[in-house]
Amino acid sequence: MRAATILSYDVEGPAEVAFQVAAAGPVTSDLLTVTLDGADVPVTALDRTHLVRVASGRLVLGYTVELPDHREPPAAPTELDRLVALRPSRYCPSDRLAGYAADRFGTLAGAESVRAIEEHVHRHLAYTSRASGPTTDAVDTLLSAQGVCRDYAHLMATLCRAVGVPARVAAVYAPGLDPMDFHLVVETALDGGWWVWDATRLAPRGALVRIATGRDAADVAFATVLTGTLEPVRQEITATTDGDLPAGDNFSLVALSGSA
Repeated sequence: MRAATILSYDVEGPAEVAFQVAAAGPVTSDLLTVTLDGADVPVTALDRTHLVRVASGRLVLGYTVELPDHREPPAAPTELDRLVALRPSRYCPSDRLAGYAADRFGTLAGAESVRAIEEHVHRHLAYTSRASGPTTDAVDTLLSAQGVCRDYAHLMATLCRAVGVPARVAAVYAPGLDPMDFHLVVETALDGGWWVWDATRLAPRGALVRIATGRDAADVAFATVLTGTLEPVRQEITATTDGDLPAGDNFSLVALSGSA
């Protein structure tokens, strides 16, 4: 599998920006470059997060990665993982949807409840570009019945947490996604592993590759502006497999490639 990212911004600095675009390992090879007006910029690597500090100018980040075909078995959730993945968070206020979730899914358990929630979110929402903004949470999405991948993921994770299923989100590269972009999906802790779900059903789960993992989109944003101002100029993402995309249904247990 191969993926590549080009992000370009006009910067009013001084600016400090954290990028999360690097694929989770194991990788065969990868390369990240950052330039400002064509000159190389020092990058501070904090695990797979890359921090840059720049003055004003045209900032360009490029990233390429090649990954092996084999997939690692899912990691077992720790007790801390489960605790964090059950708590309400900024975009996933599961406490506010506890009654809604209990009324619809409260008699189900385990994978059965997750499958029912995935189906519910898929049918309830209409995929609509620009239907949500940076402050839209799962309650807003439920009421508007529309959104993009992050909204689908937030609503599904919220409903899972509301019925006692630990759920987190993962930013991924998604071969087969059209139009190609960064993608957000859900992982739930079931049967001793983390299993991935995508209520948009826009890309095969068996080809997804993890970039970042967190409670909601605030934790996994591909670019977080800490200081300064960035104006987007260009965003180009590609993700391809060497052969055919994997076939699969929407309900089997599938593990996401790459450690959290």
